[in-house]
Amino acid sequence: MKKVLLLGSGALKIGQAGEFDYSGSQALKALREEGIESILINPNIATIQTSEGVADRVYFLPITPYFVEEVIKKERPDGILLAFGGQTALNCGTQLYLDGTLEKYGVKVLGTSVDAIMITEDRDLFVKKLNEIDVKTPVSQAV
Repeated sequence: MKKVLLLGSGALKIGQAGEFDYSGSQALKALREEGIESILINPNIATIQTSEGVADRVYFLPITPYFVEEVIKKERPDGILLAFGGQTALNCGTQLYLDGTLEKYGVKVLGTSVDAIMITEDRDLFVKKLNEIDVKTPVSQAV
C-alpha cells in the first residue's frame, strides 16, 4: 500500500461523532508512521482529522458514492478505510463495493471487510451468525 483513502467523521455538528474523529485521526497518524500517503474525505471542518498535517490531502466533500468515486478517480488510492466515519462511511463504502466501483479502480477495502459490515448492520443476519458459533444472544426479532 502506497496511498490510502479514509472516509472520515461525518458529524453534522461540533461534538457529534467524536469517537470517529479520534479513531480516524489515529488511523491517519498510523498511516503516516508507516510511510503511507493518506487521503481524507470529511465534510466536517470542525474535526481533528482535518487539522493541518494529519492527512496528506483533505477533501471537504459529502461522503456519497458520487463524490468518493470522483476522489478515487483523481487520487487512485490502493486501499480504503471505511470504519472511521460512522454510518455514513459504512453505507457509502458498502454501496461502492456492491456496485463494483472499488473493484473498477482496484481499491482494496482495508480493516473490517464489507461482508462483515453488511452482516453486523443487519440485525437478523448478525444473530444468525452468532448462533452459528454458539454465542448466546438475547431473544430478539428484527422489525
